[in-house]
Amino acid sequence: MSQLLCPLLFLCLLPSVVALFCFTCVFPTISPLDCIKFPQKCPPGQLCLSSKAVGKRGEFSVTLYEKSCVLSALCGLTGEKYAMGLNFTFTNECCSTHLCNGAAAPSALYWTGFALSLLAFTLSLC
Repeated sequence: MSQLLCPLLFLCLLPSVVALFCFTCVFPTISPLDCIKFPQKCPPGQLCLSSKAVGKRGEFSVTLYEKSCVLSALCGLTGEKYAMGLNFTFTNECCSTHLCNGAAAPSALYWTGFALSLLAFTLSLC
């Protein structure tokens, strides 16, 4: 009986807070591609972020996507920033379940699959 009680007691004493895992991008990506995502363990108290920034200058427009862990104070923010000669409007969206920031737009899924297939083909030639 005591052999069963010790492991059970140990499990009960484990912290009830489990670390959240979110996708993070190696680098931000330009639309229509989705970023190359890797799971990352977030620090305590952080949420999963999906951020979209649209930069415009005249008729030229570019969309950047980023995924990471973030403090809850940065969730739901929208704003503007000027960088690289473009006016960017960004939107931050957060979620709180494991790998919940991994969804990609349908066109991004197509282009990511195409890019990975091309990469695999190129590597097979080497």
